[in-house]
Amino acid sequence: MDTINIGILKCLQEDARQSNVAIGKQVGISSPAVSERIKKMEDSGIVESYKAQVSPFELGYQFKAIITLRAFMGKLKPFLDKIVSYDEVVNCYRITGNENIVMEVVLRNQKHLEGFIDELIIYGEAKTQIVLSQIVKQNEIKPL
Repeated sequence: MDTINIGILKCLQEDARQSNVAIGKQVGISSPAVSERIKKMEDSGIVESYKAQVSPFELGYQFKAIITLRAFMGKLKPFLDKIVSYDEVVNCYRITGNENIVMEVVLRNQKHLEGFIDELIIYGEAKTQIVLSQIVKQNEIKPL
């Protein structure tokens, strides 16, 4: 990773829709050179994907919550198989510590939250925190 690639990554993380011409102007190389470097970073797995960030609140969801789950003995594997089918789950991580799982979920209303928790409790003990606001959003990842 040289300083030019670091600059390209910074540009992509700020706005992945900007043109290679615009990125090239910022990092001091031509548009074809930007394209070639981006392709190499994609091929090597540094750049994983490009996605639109969507507001759950504008789509009608009233709650965003963080739910941790401490799986019951023998229930972690069935939970890991099932979790991918839940539309409510935006992000899910397997973690160390007292809990096994932490999820970020979006929910239509309080009743939806209750129903979702009722589905989770067959797999383990769930703890829920309602998100009030987001302080840091998709912070830039800097190369080491």
